[in-house]
Amino acid sequence: MADVVSPSGIPIATVYGPGDASPDTDIALGAPGQFPFTRGVQPTMYRGRLWTMRQYAGFGTAAETNARFKLLLEAGQTGLSVAFDLPTQMGIDSDSPRALGEVGRVGVAIDTVEDMHALLAGLPLDKVSTSMTINATASTLLAMYIVVAEERGIARDALSGTIQNDILKEYVARGTYVYPPKPSLALIAETFRFCAAEVPQWNPISISGYHMREAGATAVQEVAFTCANAVAYVQAALDAGLAIDAFAPRLSFFFACHNDLFEEVAKFRAARRLWARLMRDRFGANDASCRMRFHTQTGGVTLTAQQPLNNVVRVAVQTLAAALGGTQSLHTNGYDEALALPTAEAATLALRTQQIVAFESGVAQTVDPLAGSYYVESLTNEIEARALDLMAKVEELGGAARAIEASFMQEEIGKSAYAHQLNVESGQTVVVGVNRFADGAARPVIPTPDYRQLESEQRARVIAVKAQRDGAAAAKCLQAVEDAARSGETTVMPLLIDAVRARASVGEISDAMERVWGKYR
Repeated sequence: MADVVSPSGIPIATVYGPGDASPDTDIALGAPGQFPFTRGVQPTMYRGRLWTMRQYAGFGTAAETNARFKLLLEAGQTGLSVAFDLPTQMGIDSDSPRALGEVGRVGVAIDTVEDMHALLAGLPLDKVSTSMTINATASTLLAMYIVVAEERGIARDALSGTIQNDILKEYVARGTYVYPPKPSLALIAETFRFCAAEVPQWNPISISGYHMREAGATAVQEVAFTCANAVAYVQAALDAGLAIDAFAPRLSFFFACHNDLFEEVAKFRAARRLWARLMRDRFGANDASCRMRFHTQTGGVTLTAQQPLNNVVRVAVQTLAAALGGTQSLHTNGYDEALALPTAEAATLALRTQQIVAFESGVAQTVDPLAGSYYVESLTNEIEARALDLMAKVEELGGAARAIEASFMQEEIGKSAYAHQLNVESGQTVVVGVNRFADGAARPVIPTPDYRQLESEQRARVIAVKAQRDGAAAAKCLQAVEDAARSGETTVMPLLIDAVRARASVGEISDAMERVWGKYR
């Protein structure tokens, strides 16, 4: 019989016994809520509080997305998660020729704080947490969120949520960067400082392995490269004069969850332990700073356009793995997302999947129910060891930024993606409905919005805001942002808030900084 390996290439034995667990398993496990957090970041985990059920949504216009948020909240969602269109992510306004054909296509278009008001209309910002998948323009979108709350009479310290703000993985796997790494890292350190001082319940970064996994990374690479990037952010903050325990407790992470249930559970457990040990041993952080809190999203790349209802089962398996692995927050994909933006029916069913696992499966009744499994502990140890080996190679190259410049991470992920594709094409990796048990049925057709009309209306909205505002006040605020970037002034978040308040747009603010910092190519 051929050797059996996990998707990360870890050999899988026919049976596991006591000798397959590490001699220091009891020490490595610890207790739930205690260092090294292998068994979870809270002592009671889901007995005390379930994970946040946070469905990702972004549909063309702010008003449409607002309606979907309200639908999901009524269905039992417990947190918001915003997908932005590509122009918003790239710092380009909807009325720019560069945005043509992209407005509202993969998320919501947000040009000015007026759009943010429409996006969040009627939502209790002091009672619900909001996650925003935004990176290069993250500081500007956070400023918009704060101004919306301010103009509705909600204090900053009542706001809770997360901005992704993880630019390094954009250079590796996703591509929605604007500025070069050095000023980008300085801007991220500034959001750390600002949030610690002004928005204490806000997570100023979500260090993301998800997009690297979507690009083809293995579970081991996902852990290694995510943690390597996180080290770079910690060091940037320390270099900016911040104390480790002033910002590190609010660091958050974002992982994918794929189909191999046991490897995914082990991945989450290994990542927590690796990060805890790294933070204590390298940075001298306290226990609060050593806790790896993370959001999980089921694997978009695992969804198939063929036999799309099969994706319901895939998402259920991935949901189970995320819960068994101890996630703090979870988004479940709609079964139709390989075809188009999810329909309301598919998004609701995805939420129901989480609710069934939470309330009917029994996995939430006790903490880390797979702990002590010879197989799971062996996988956990192996993933941690292999991730540490990869991180050592990153360090040899001078750290994450240098490794990215040398294309090390990109090439490693590319090799894994290629190997996976070869295995699918040869049938060695089975994808039900694609390379086995295919029925040849035509793919269903999902209705799509009239993007041309949507784009025209959004362009009109941003043009109207720019025409009606106090142009001199907006120009003065934008000049202040540009001057701060030119002088090297690091305390720029208050200036961004002033610019947003004056109705400066995402594109105008991005351009002000780009004129000084340049564009990364």
